[in-house]
Amino acid sequence: MWQFTSPRNIVFGEGALEHLEGIDGKRALIMAGPTISKLGIVARVTEMLQESEMEVVIVDQVEPEPSIETVKEAAKLALEVEPDWIIGLGGGSNMDAAKAVWVLYERPDLDVGDISPLEELGLRNKARLMCIPTTSGSGSEANWATVITDTEGRVKMELASKELVPDLVILDPSLVKSMPPSLTANSGMDALTHAIEAYAAGWRNDFSDALAIKAITTIFEYLPRAVENGEDEEAREKLQNAATMAGWSFGNSHVGMAHALGHAVGAIFGVDHGLAVAMFLPHVIRYNGEEVAHRYGEILDALDIGFEFEEDAPNLLAQAIVELMMSLGMPCDLCDLDIERDGFEAELENMVERALMSSSNLANPREAKSEDYRKVLVVSFERVE
Repeated sequence: MWQFTSPRNIVFGEGALEHLEGIDGKRALIMAGPTISKLGIVARVTEMLQESEMEVVIVDQVEPEPSIETVKEAAKLALEVEPDWIIGLGGGSNMDAAKAVWVLYERPDLDVGDISPLEELGLRNKARLMCIPTTSGSGSEANWATVITDTEGRVKMELASKELVPDLVILDPSLVKSMPPSLTANSGMDALTHAIEAYAAGWRNDFSDALAIKAITTIFEYLPRAVENGEDEEAREKLQNAATMAGWSFGNSHVGMAHALGHAVGAIFGVDHGLAVAMFLPHVIRYNGEEVAHRYGEILDALDIGFEFEEDAPNLLAQAIVELMMSLGMPCDLCDLDIERDGFEAELENMVERALMSSSNLANPREAKSEDYRKVLVVSFERVE
């Protein structure tokens, strides 16, 4: 038996943000980052909420890969102002921070690390959660996961609870037009990795499959267009929807080895999350191929990429992803980044250990051991096959 979780309401398409003008509530706490604030998006959302006679309190200093310290400080503020809406506005970091703040506001007796599928949180006694993404990648708006960084321990805490699925998601394509090409590419590849790993995951199901395959084909079609021309309204809207579908999918099936590696490398070397997981995805597809070649073949069929033998599917899909990344001007391996050999070698075993500890391993279709992670990391750094 499997319980399929879903955001309670999704408002999407042109003008979706206008839904805020009629929303019920007395007070909102917005979690956002400095870039979103500078772009005027925080002010725009605030103005619309105030049209509903709602008081608005803003935290606009959420950092990429939000820290435990940021979450705790914002939770203290929430306890003071008592919002009935907590809003994650921006990319995945802001939405993840909003989820964690929401838990500590509702349950001040808990620590951030206590967020778990095994812990009954009892949310929605004080507030509801709203997510308004301004990037097209993380999928945090559609799932029950939150990633918070322990900066002292250099660990990304992969936390989850089915209670964390938002009450309201607003997908307005006007909010993603300001994304620069590099962010568009990285976040789009993050969404693609979510969808492909969800489609191959051991916990996959009919419902997650439908969302994943649609997200995959949409991203392949529209991501190059959005990177080339950020004003392409159709491409922006399609990518935004695809990112949410991908997040919705992996929230009901799980991700895999590419995310375990991406979290490890991101925590240690500060590599953008979307870029990190995308770089490892082709290697992981080849590694998993002996277990799920038929699943990768189904993805090739959906992409209208021909192949003769099922065993060829993993290599062909991996190559298609590399070609897509190259067309977007993205680095394809660790060796393309500014990482010194001495630093890589010094941190290799640390990265292997962190990858092994990741919850992303739970549903990977092939069990990975330390030597497997070590090999993928070395191959990516050396670019040898």
